Amino acid sequence: MIINAPYIIILCLIASATSIYLTNLIFRKKNLIDKINERSSHTKIATRSGGISVFIIVFSIACIYYFQGIDLFKYSLLVPLSLLLIVGLYDDIYQLDIKLKFIFQIIAAKIFIDNGLLIDNLHGVFGIFELNRITAQALTIFIIVAIVNSINFIDGIDGLALSIVTLFILMFEFFSATTSPLTNLSYIITASLLPLFYFNFKKESKVFLGDSGSLFIGGIVSIYVVFILSQDYIIKEQYDVHKLIFVISILFYPIIDIIRIVFKRIIERKSPFVADKNHIHHLIFSETKSHISTTLIIVFINLLVIFLIQTVNLLI
Repeated sequence: MIINAPYIIILCLIASATSIYLTNLIFRKKNLIDKINERSSHTKIATRSGGISVFIIVFSIACIYYFQGIDLFKYSLLVPLSLLLIVGLYDDIYQLDIKLKFIFQIIAAKIFIDNGLLIDNLHGVFGIFELNRITAQALTIFIIVAIVNSINFIDGIDGLALSIVTLFILMFEFFSATTSPLTNLSYIITASLLPLFYFNFKKESKVFLGDSGSLFIGGIVSIYVVFILSQDYIIKEQYDVHKLIFVISILFYPIIDIIRIVFKRIIERKSPFVADKNHIHHLIFSETKSHISTTLIIVFINLLVIFLIQTVNLLI
């Protein structure tokens, strides 16, 4: 069932703004602040409460409609999303071991698979079509974990992860030929994220997604990616490209950034998961000295890639 879009968008906007404000206050009173260190790109005290605030709204809206017997989306997907949120929250507060964090991400990915999210067809990539069950599960786990970490990796500049995820969801809906089972989730997530831009860009009392938020919305993005790469997503005929190319185009920056940084760290004999300030957005920020400018440049590049791929597609 597709919900009343204007109603749910307004409800989520108001509820999200309220949730972000109150959660930020609670975190500050408990002294759960993001401490400034050598990797920080900010100079003001902030909290990592944004992800929890958004999750509260998504979970609350889901509960309201669930008890009315209305299916907004597959509610069981909240289980692995909750796991990712809790893992991220623990990491925000206590610093979770990287290996343990990785294991929990794999567990979450397996739960996603058990809920029907599975890439079992490569649609001709390398001449491969249908995959056996074991290969399909291994590939799906790899892609989910990679996507979750790619979103986590780009959450180093104000508004960047929020902008990329919002752009991704908008492009998913724009290019879709039909109303998908994820359309309601798109309304809820997009509307819940928008107020966070204001709190993220504030000079005082800033609010970050935190690992809890980046892992949570990374999990959401992975749901969309697996759905696209499955046989269920249909791209509008005039924009139809190979699904893998489509995913790469609308998620260009996170994919390029994680590939580059992982290979760079491996070459330098460092752990791929140890954070540093060598991401592309850090390099751009070192030149612009502006979070807004850096975010706008990267979003523009991502949009340009989408435009170029679609232009080439129309010409051939």
